[in-house]
Amino acid sequence: MTIKGNNIYKTHIENVLSKMPNINNWRKEFVAETLILFLCIKGRFNFLQLGRFGKHKEQRYRQQFEKPFDFLTFNKELTLSHGSGRYVIAFDPSYISKSGKHTPGAGYFWSGCANRAKWGLKIGGLAAIDIDNHTAFHLEAVQTMAGKEQSLSDWYADIITGRKTQLLGLSSYLVADAWFAKRTFVDQVTNADMHLISRLRDDANLRYLHQGEPTGKRGRPKKYDGKVDNSNIDLRHFELVSKDQRAVIHSAIVYSISLKRSIKVVHALYCNEKGKQVYKLYFSTDINMDASDIL
Repeated sequence: MTIKGNNIYKTHIENVLSKMPNINNWRKEFVAETLILFLCIKGRFNFLQLGRFGKHKEQRYRQQFEKPFDFLTFNKELTLSHGSGRYVIAFDPSYISKSGKHTPGAGYFWSGCANRAKWGLKIGGLAAIDIDNHTAFHLEAVQTMAGKEQSLSDWYADIITGRKTQLLGLSSYLVADAWFAKRTFVDQVTNADMHLISRLRDDANLRYLHQGEPTGKRGRPKKYDGKVDNSNIDLRHFELVSKDQRAVIHSAIVYSISLKRSIKVVHALYCNEKGKQVYKLYFSTDINMDASDIL
């Protein structure tokens, strides 16, 4: 198969492969050709199609695909060579429909689109969000195996902590949705020298931190100054970040009962389409992080 105008893509791929350790010239040539075939082949993508349009026979592609390839490092180097330099790591599970019953890892998983558990596959997607360019670079997709002994929270935490060396080369901040605002997940992420940015439940149990001077009396000094009413925050503790027609933003450092730690919370008060005021609680485990960056 003759592919016109592929030199620029091949050059980019080879430049990235040259930065990866433990990969010989034959493997570099094979990976570069296969990635270009991914971009060019229309219809089904399988070994038969690779043998039909590529330089090698079908059996050669099967043999090479049995060997591992570090796609995370490849995509990381690709991101560093084309991005702005300001990144955060995004993690989000995704449901994939699958009708067969013999595919490894197939089972019942939650589908957000269908709002119910469905038979299929589940992957955990890792991406590097380029903050300045308002885009994201895919890093890796890790399949969730059905029937595992550990909880989903621990499984997802292992995905992050097991790849922390490569991920920390991009950013120490991880962004995930409200499902991940769990102590078991947060503790493992912070122990891996990373910070989590996420959203809390609207009824999250929070405490104000006591800001007064010690009384000097016997006993443990006062640590908290009352429960946070999320629908009516105390402006003595919360600082105004911004205010416009769309939203009113406040932030404060509070103590989370469920996470057992102090966090930086951003309270965003919006007006929905019906004119009713609604609020959302975003947080970061980095209490020194700027509130606008969290939002």
